[in-house]
Amino acid sequence: MTGRDSPRISSMAYVVTRLCIDCVDMGCVEVCPVECIYERAEGHTAGRPNMLYIHPTECINCGACEPECPWQAIYEDQELPPKFQADVALNALCEQQPDTFVVAALKRDEHNRIVRKPVPTAADITKNKRQHGL
Repeated sequence: MTGRDSPRISSMAYVVTRLCIDCVDMGCVEVCPVECIYERAEGHTAGRPNMLYIHPTECINCGACEPECPWQAIYEDQELPPKFQADVALNALCEQQPDTFVVAALKRDEHNRIVRKPVPTAADITKNKRQHGL
């Protein structure tokens, strides 16, 4: 594949890293003012981890999402650890393959109340980071 044939990766202000895999806390979704955080569309799981993704050109670089992630899975692109550089391309999939992603929606119960996940402990966060090489 030549450089011309390679998918273009837009510049990205914030990146959801693999630290989000199977954690999928929606705190970032709740505070995003432009709804640029996506999740896999139902039935489209091949090659797409169970995590959230930030759309690279819809993100307005407000930074509201980063402190809301209890798993510390969101990084500003300038602060992204080298270990997670491949996650830039992973996030860009929601722009490159729009039919396989949907805007992430807060989960609600039968009374229309937001369903929140339990807050991870410091030990949970450390274990998750170690699992992914940090």
